[in-house]
Amino acid sequence: MASVDFRDNLLGISWVDSGWVPILNPGNVLDYFSERSNPFYDRTCNNEVVKMQRLSLEHLNQMVGVEYILLHAQEPILYIIRKQQRQSPTQVVPLADYYIIIGVVYQAPDLGSVISSRALSAVHGIQSAFDEAMSYCRYHPSKGYWWHFKDQEEREKVKPKTKKKEEPSSVFQRHRVDTLLLDLRSKFPPTFYQPKPGEKPIPVEVKKEPEPPTETVKPEEREPAASKTPGQTPASKPPPEKRARLQ
Repeated sequence: MASVDFRDNLLGISWVDSGWVPILNPGNVLDYFSERSNPFYDRTCNNEVVKMQRLSLEHLNQMVGVEYILLHAQEPILYIIRKQQRQSPTQVVPLADYYIIIGVVYQAPDLGSVISSRALSAVHGIQSAFDEAMSYCRYHPSKGYWWHFKDQEEREKVKPKTKKKEEPSSVFQRHRVDTLLLDLRSKFPPTFYQPKPGEKPIPVEVKKEPEPPTETVKPEEREPAASKTPGQTPASKPPPEKRARLQ
């Protein structure tokens, strides 16, 4: 049963006849290729003339025109058939190559078609990249041009916020804090201490230092040491001078 997809470009189609696939071999692969349903086969070729006259394929060398030959065979998977223009028994011009893989016939692309296809794919990719880049471009008369990426905004919303690492303290800060803690410890000693985690705290006995005895001051000493004698009187300041008023 044959399946054909007819298109203008033969490089985009394939042909297969599943009835021939199990029995394909180098002796009958040209007969398989010359099936009427095969779109790659030219019925005006010399092979068709030899077939109608029931001659052997060796007579193709004595004819002039288009012919098909088996170029390479790798049983049972790969067969390559060449279409060529015979001009003399020793001179031929290749026209096209066809490869048969597990019974499926394809036309081998020529160098011009390969380069054209690769160039078209590259240009299409570049054009798609420019179109996508232009979709993210924004412009405002007061701001100018900038890029607006929607995916980036969504990623920033989903992305967890990382905490900023605290900068380590300097040597001066650590020394200053230790000094203040020791000062507080000496002023306010702990009343309990815990030998091990989970044990009951034990009160700390704080030894009270004896207070120094208060000195009793005699009434005579309370008087100012430098007592004034009756003969010594402080010098009085003279009255301020009177200034004339300006009329």
